[in-house]
Amino acid sequence: MMKNRSAGFTLIELIVTIAIAAVLAALAAPSFIQYQRNSELTSLTNSLLAAVNAAKGEAMKTGRNAFVIPRGSGWNSGWIVYVDMNRDNSYTEGTDITVQTQDALKAYFSITGNSIAAGSTPYIKFDNSGYSVDNSAAPVALSLTIARTDVPSTSALEETRRVVVARTGRVRTCKPSTDTTCTSSATQ
Repeated sequence: MMKNRSAGFTLIELIVTIAIAAVLAALAAPSFIQYQRNSELTSLTNSLLAAVNAAKGEAMKTGRNAFVIPRGSGWNSGWIVYVDMNRDNSYTEGTDITVQTQDALKAYFSITGNSIAAGSTPYIKFDNSGYSVDNSAAPVALSLTIARTDVPSTSALEETRRVVVARTGRVRTCKPSTDTTCTSSATQ
C-alpha cells in the first residue's frame, strides 16, 4: 500500500533556504551602500559640472560675463548661475539673468574651492570668450573639491571628486584616487 505524500517544503528545507538568503543579503548590503554613496557623489559632481558649463555657455552666448556663486557663505549652501547684465560683478536679483540654482547640499557633503573659488566671496567667472577669469579679467585656473564627510579617513580619497576649471575655460571632473593629475592645484 502506498502512502500519499504531500508536495511542499519541509521545515528543515525552509530554514536552510532562509539562512542562505540571509547570508546573501548580508553580503550584498555593504556593496549596495557603497553603490548608493558613489551614486550620490557622482550626481552632485555632475550637477556642479553642469552649472559651471552653463555659466560658460551663457557667457559666450550673451557676450556678457557669467558667474557661478554660492547661495550663502559657502558652496555647501548651494549655488546660483547667472549672467551679469549690469556688469557690476555681483548678483542683482531682478536685473541679472538667473540661469540655474542649486539648493543647499546634504550635511554629509563638503565643497571647498581654491583660487577665486575660495575666500569670503567665492565665485567662478567666465568672460564672453569662455575663458575663466577673475574680476580684473586676468585668466585664472581653479578647482572645487567635493568630499563626503560621513566616511572614515581611510576611504576619504576614494569618496572625493574635483571639478577643475582651466584658464582656457575647459571644465572637467576627476577622481583623485585614480588620477594623479587630479590635485587641488590642477590647472588643466
